[in-house]
Amino acid sequence: MRRIAAALIASLAATAAFAQSATPRSTAPKPVPTVAVRPDGTVVARPETPATPNPAAAQANAERTALQSDLAWVGAYNGLINGEASDRLTAAVKAFQKDNGGTPTGTLTAPERSALAAAAKALQANAGWKIVLDPINGIKLGLPTKFAPVQGNAATGSKWSSAQGQIQIETWRLNDTGLTIAAVAGKEKKQPAGRKVEYSVVKPDFFVLSGLQGLKRFYVKGQIKGAEVRGFTVLYDQATEGTMAPVVVAMASAFVPFDGGTASPAPPPPRKKVEYASGVVVSRDGLIATDGYAVAGCEIVVVAGLGNAERLREDKSAKSSDIALLRLYGAPPLTPATLAPEAPKGDVTITGIAEPESQAGGHATSTVSAKLAAAGNEVRLDPAPGLGFDGAAVSDADGHLIGLAKLRLDVVAGPAPAAIKASLIGAEALRARLAAADIRLASPAAGRSDPKASVVRLICVRK
Repeated sequence: MRRIAAALIASLAATAAFAQSATPRSTAPKPVPTVAVRPDGTVVARPETPATPNPAAAQANAERTALQSDLAWVGAYNGLINGEASDRLTAAVKAFQKDNGGTPTGTLTAPERSALAAAAKALQANAGWKIVLDPINGIKLGLPTKFAPVQGNAATGSKWSSAQGQIQIETWRLNDTGLTIAAVAGKEKKQPAGRKVEYSVVKPDFFVLSGLQGLKRFYVKGQIKGAEVRGFTVLYDQATEGTMAPVVVAMASAFVPFDGGTASPAPPPPRKKVEYASGVVVSRDGLIATDGYAVAGCEIVVVAGLGNAERLREDKSAKSSDIALLRLYGAPPLTPATLAPEAPKGDVTITGIAEPESQAGGHATSTVSAKLAAAGNEVRLDPAPGLGFDGAAVSDADGHLIGLAKLRLDVVAGPAPAAIKASLIGAEALRARLAAADIRLASPAAGRSDPKASVVRLICVRK
């Protein structure tokens, strides 16, 4: 084993010449006595000198770790990426050499090591490999962001998937007194039904399972700390196994469930080239308010039936950056909304224009009822309206505006339909944004107002 470790360390040096050079002999220091004799003849214990750190050993470990990682990416190594020399690592080196037309010696030459590093780097770039921090659970995770660019929320964590669900990645968390790794692993073996476990490792502090789940392969890893277990699950079509198997090995090694620290943010969900939203007229001369997310990144914003609109520059002093203001030039006089004197406590009405696909290509303005519900720092709209209602008017029973609807698409992995979450951008934030633009909405007169008269369809066109 020492010979194997020495060979690996030598192969990872900068050049073959360095690996073959002779190491000068050094005289070993004499051992420090563990006792001392005082002048009066008393014998006392001498504390042992702490061991001096060995930089060469640390460097060799780091080099082996990099070697294991690169071999895993090219599919030659399937084991722990921990920097330890092993027969499995030597076998992986030989397999790489053989696959690339070399002599399987178990010791990489400098050109072979460079070729391995280049191959691994190209595969990482192809997968969009990035270390991210799960914003829900604080798990540090390696992600193939190009293979799974669609991001959403899972039951207790985050989800990433390919567009058609061939590849699905999910983080999860369990918290309960008396929780054990064995119990969690036992449950994961049985759920969902039909899971066929082909590989299982259960230790006191972590577990790993892999096998078949329907027509897909799965991999699950969980780790416990105190009364909480955090983990991740990967599902992928068997047709993608050649690509995903090395990625899963890399993900398993990059997994830091607790004290993950900081990492690059996860990639945002992709936006469509054409998206539909709603806007609310706030001035007679063509000023329109909507959810800022609805028009983010738009090259052109069209107000249906009225023309193109220009987004006003955001005022950083405004209390809400959620709200975007659009200026429509050359439009006929429009009907601005009126602000309600106070927000209602119960039912509200959401007025907007659903996207064309949901109304057979139509553009009718419609209303839906919802309830206000506190959820942390947000006020949720329940149930959420459909697509196209982002930026829609939220009004009281008399039709007076209490805010705008903010919709976010919770993209799920797989073929299941996307879930929509809706919350309220309140009147206070709207007033602050309008005040920054020197606009003041009129307070309502006695009687009812018709929010449909103040709602328009917005069409966002992206590059």
